[in-house]
Parts: sequence; C-alpha cells; structure tokens
Amino acid sequence: MQFTDQLGRAVKLNDFPKRIVSLVPSQTELLFDLGLEDKVVGITKFCIHPASWFKNKQRVGGTKNINLKAIEKLKPDLIIANKEENTQSEIEKLMNLYPVWVSDIGNLEDALRMIVEVGELTNTKKRAIEIAKNIKADFSSFESLINKSAAYIIWNNPIMTINKTRFINDMLKRNGLINVFAEKAKEYPEISKDELIRANPEIILLSSEPFPFKEKHLHFFNEICPSAKVILVDGEFFSWYGSRLQKSVSYFSTLF
Repeated sequence: MQFTDQLGRAVKLNDFPKRIVSLVPSQTELLFDLGLEDKVVGITKFCIHPASWFKNKQRVGGTKNINLKAIEKLKPDLIIANKEENTQSEIEKLMNLYPVWVSDIGNLEDALRMIVEVGELTNTKKRAIEIAKNIKADFSSFESLINKSAAYIIWNNPIMTINKTRFINDMLKRNGLINVFAEKAKEYPEISKDELIRANPEIILLSSEPFPFKEKHLHFFNEICPSAKVILVDGEFFSWYGSRLQKSVSYFSTLF
C-alpha cells in the first residue's frame, strides 16, 4: 500500500500498521481517539493525553530529542511525525529505517486533512471522518463576538510570539483576533519590550505552553502594555491540531 504524507512524500506499507510510534502529542491523542490502543507502542515524554498512555506507553524521548535506540527496540512498522515539531535531521535518520508519515499543519484545513489521512493510514478512516466532520461543524457554527488586535506569547525571556504561517494564527483569526506580529519573517520571532509597546495590542495572550505562563507573569506584561488586557490561555486549544479540536470551540466560546 502506498500513501502520501503532507510533505508530498510517498510512504509505503506492507499492511496496516500494528506497531506505531507517535512523535507528536496532538497526533498521539488522535490515535487514541481513533481506537488504536493496542497498536501504538511508543510516544514522546510530551504526549500527556490520554493520561493512561502517558503513564503506561513506552516513551522514546522528546519531540526534538528522539531516542533512536528506544525506537529500534520497539520495531515500529509506522512512525508518525510533524515537520514543525520534530527535528529534520532526526526524522531523516528514521526515514532510512522505517516508514515515516509526516504532517505539515498551517491551518484548520490542514488539520482536518491530516486527521482523515491518518485514519486512512491506520485503517480507521470511518472514525477519522466522523471526528473531522464534528470539528468542521463546530468551527462552521462558531461566531466570534470580538474584533481586536492581539499578541500571542509562547515564551518568556526572550519574549517570543508567532507569525501568520502558524496554526495558532488561524485559531486567533477564528476568535476575531488580529495578530499584531503576523508579518514577521520568522515563524517564531523574538520580540523586545519596545516592539510590544509599538505594536500596542488590545489583548495579550500568555500561553500555557511551551512556556508555562502563570498568574505571576500577568503583572510583567501589564506593565509593558498597561492598556492591554492580559489573559492566560490554555495553549492546547490554540496549538494542538488533532482530535483535541473537538473541544476547542467550546473553550473559545467562553474564553473572552
């Protein structure tokens, strides 16, 4: 069987996979929701959902520091990765040894396509289509009540944000938020306090991941932009592009 990943690469399988290693947290959760409990043999240390898998499944390092020897012991017949979240050199090494399917997600449409294609890969297409339809219906009926400029902060010291090419930016737009750093050249630009002041966002969103922003950080950003409303947000609903999207609209509907 031959499939095509989201990089346009051909991925050949002799049969539907029975030993899957997932290197991406949001896609690990998707595999769980597709009912692949017995077929997923390895996950990363950041694959925290579901809790039972995080506790019991074999871990193969982090998303960007993969334990190749641990993967070798698992003898996978499919590895599921992501262009952004995993390290290119590590994934290329794995490609020489195993079938590796790589996603590339920039917006909701990419995510919905990924969900269905992972279903095709794993012989769970019917369930995958159902999940994708539910997500699409939720977002189709979601109408944001705001229209404000925003800065989405993913890291502190240095302060880092996202540009318009990232999946998070699409989630901001669907919430009626205009990313003040959308036109930055880098996908994850570092910004100074002065740049944040000049951008003058009406809302500053502090994400729970990858940097774990807490209540104590609100004052710091309020001092930089006194007129902005600074909000702590659950980063999973803005950046996870798997089946967690089934819960995103409910979260967004109450956030503001």
